[in-house]
Amino acid sequence: MRNIGANPGRSGHRLSIEAGRILLDAREALAELFGIDDPLRICFTRNATEALNLAIYGTLQASDHCITSGMEHNSVMRPLRALERTGVEVTVVPCSPQGELDPRAIEKAIKKKTRLIVTTHASNVVGTLMPISEIGKIAGEHGVFFCIDAAQTAGAYPIDVKKMHIDLLAFTGHKSLYGPQGIGGLYIREGLEADLEPLTRGGTGSRSEFQEQPDFLPDKYESGTPNTVGVAGLGAGVRFILAQGVARIRAKEQGLTRMLIEGLGSIPGTSVYGSRDAARQVAICSFNVAGLTPSEITMQLDEEYAIMSRPGLHCAPAAHQTIGTFPQGTVRLSAGYFTTEAEIAAALEAVTKIAARSRKGGAAHAKGC
Repeated sequence: MRNIGANPGRSGHRLSIEAGRILLDAREALAELFGIDDPLRICFTRNATEALNLAIYGTLQASDHCITSGMEHNSVMRPLRALERTGVEVTVVPCSPQGELDPRAIEKAIKKKTRLIVTTHASNVVGTLMPISEIGKIAGEHGVFFCIDAAQTAGAYPIDVKKMHIDLLAFTGHKSLYGPQGIGGLYIREGLEADLEPLTRGGTGSRSEFQEQPDFLPDKYESGTPNTVGVAGLGAGVRFILAQGVARIRAKEQGLTRMLIEGLGSIPGTSVYGSRDAARQVAICSFNVAGLTPSEITMQLDEEYAIMSRPGLHCAPAAHQTIGTFPQGTVRLSAGYFTTEAEIAAALEAVTKIAARSRKGGAAHAKGC
């Protein structure tokens, strides 16, 4: 802001050009990360939610059919439920109690009017990884568009849009891409823009002589002044990931996840949800302690041990219905590349003490009765 601070694409002076370079540099870094040939096929949004809304509303029309899974975030489910009222048919394919999705169930759900398959790449509740490559191949064989919600995996798990047969990739910047809040994006496969309507229309700094929206990327989907500061932060985060290597990040997070799963699973009175296999999930672990609500556990972790967690339904009621924790929800601990083994050990010690107090209190209550 101090050194540039200009609006990219809106002027010909040097600061505007430098601001435009920030956007292009970030697109190029993201393209390298996701195996995308053309960086201009990455359109910036406010977050993954806006990217998913663009993909879903831009693709589906009345009488179309869409397939999704029983582990989705409300950023997928709410747009789909709204579109149901306009005539779009939605099929929610059930997942196992561990949050796992069988790609054959997706294929069985495909109809002649199926236009879109949209699934999470990894559950934000239990971290379970979905068989994206298999589903993408099925979608391609049936001529169906395939969109994935990569909010939990972008930067933390290898993604290649060509190898995984991904048509639309929604991502957010503030999680494993190490960017600031309020920035995200959508990758759009070449040719798909002809079938994808924009959410907003307005000034793009291009084709200003026309009152119609440009039909080329990224301008078709990027109206108004962009969040250049957010894009700068996102680009810096992605360049860090490229320097470290996703494989190295994944290995570190997998080890931390294994510590969490094994440690929580060994605490009496504690239930751990999901696959309970670090190789089949990202660095998210959901659990409950008998006799306590998720909010009570989270409050104790925060106030007594300065450990931050998230309780409740995590904006994903469908996922909690699938794993059997609706409507109470769970407590979610999220590790990352900068989390240390000592911090994991401290969290496990804290949960051990909380669970022990709960058992003691329950025993005293039973004795009193």
